[in-house]
Amino acid sequence: MTIAGSIILIMLGAILTWAVEFDLAGIDINVVGVILMLGGLVGLAFGIYRIRVARRATPTIVEEPIEVYEERRRYGEPPL
Repeated sequence: MTIAGSIILIMLGAILTWAVEFDLAGIDINVVGVILMLGGLVGLAFGIYRIRVARRATPTIVEEPIEVYEERRRYGEPPL
């Protein structure tokens, strides 16, 4: 679950819990909203944990600059 999906679940659960006044036979909308919010919070925590682990696992490669020496001679000169 992505972080955006978790935030959407939290928002949907909050809407069902506090903004909707609708009754279905055998289903409590407020409980469904709370369950969605808790699922969104768990998904958000897992997504943040997964990002932190991925950042730690990425190796850092430090390349040192390569020094290039070029020898220039005129045509016919002997090497040094």
